[in-house]
Amino acid sequence: DEREQTLNQLLVEMDGFESNSGVILVAATNRPDVLDPALLRAGRFDRRIVVPGPDFRGREAILGVHTRNVPLADDVSLAVIARGTPGFVGADLENIVNEAALLAARKNHDKVTMADLEEAKDKVMMGAARKSIVMSEPERVLTAYHEAGHALVAWALPGADPVHKVTIIPRGLSLGLTMQLPSEDRYTASRRYLEKRLAIMMGGRAAELLVFDEETSGAGQDIKVATETARRMVAQWGMSSLGPIHMDQTSEMVFLGKEIATQREVSEATAQRVDAEIERLVLDAAARARRILAEREAALRGLAKALLEKETLDGDEIDVILRANGALPEPDDGSMRVLEPAPAAAAPAPETVPDVAPPPAAPSADTDPA
Repeated sequence: DEREQTLNQLLVEMDGFESNSGVILVAATNRPDVLDPALLRAGRFDRRIVVPGPDFRGREAILGVHTRNVPLADDVSLAVIARGTPGFVGADLENIVNEAALLAARKNHDKVTMADLEEAKDKVMMGAARKSIVMSEPERVLTAYHEAGHALVAWALPGADPVHKVTIIPRGLSLGLTMQLPSEDRYTASRRYLEKRLAIMMGGRAAELLVFDEETSGAGQDIKVATETARRMVAQWGMSSLGPIHMDQTSEMVFLGKEIATQREVSEATAQRVDAEIERLVLDAAARARRILAEREAALRGLAKALLEKETLDGDEIDVILRANGALPEPDDGSMRVLEPAPAAAAPAPETVPDVAPPPAAPSADTDPA
């Protein structure tokens, strides 16, 4: 196919028979795992440079480059924008700056303000607001409780990513969104953290069941993502009773359209055990979310009411509303705590023999006392 022809052409150009020794060939890919070994042999693409996404300081510096020729208001803090955009690369950050400049121009601002940058960030991260959609009042109420359920569970679980913003304004393909932003760049995830993520995903459906006693299709994407996360926890990351064994059921054939051809790597019995563990993780998360909401039902209703009034709430407003309704976070479970070594047991004292003088010898029968 076309990929084979491209590979063959590259190999012909790199075979060394042409007088092009002064040419250095540079290539980039996001999938180094699918490269043909013939390309990676010594003398060909044998120098690899990994270019990861920028960290906090890198994002701040990239924003500084893209705002060099953009007039900024005095309230603009690029550090705040950089901290709130984990996982963004240079093109994403440039897009935020461009969107902020367009918003400022539409509002006839002389300079780009912090509000413009925040609105542009929300647009890039959550999609453009679709305010033209007219939702019926029952759907608005349902969406408000659904998003309030996500937000309340996320707020109540210590160690979960802080809630950044909740909205019932349709954005992208969603009727509402709950956005969480990590307080710092995260490169690994613990089992406790992922179990909390599952509970947060189930929070919207749990709120629907608690308030309306009925499921809706609005939780479809939440269920899909939660199931995929649970499957990875069990089959790839060893976070279940099955132990640290890789048991992914399918192997993608990247040159055959991925899902067109799959190859089973585990037995039927093992696949059933994997499915049972996935079911347990998701159902436990759903039960945990429902318990959290049932214990804080007044706060759930207060948050949903505030969403119906304002349509969008930020993290500080959510915290004030929940605490005003008597809600308190769950007790800290010590996520990712460092276990101190147990103190060594004191060695038993050596057994000592009391220092007692032997009794005097009795006189013998044939001893003359005189």
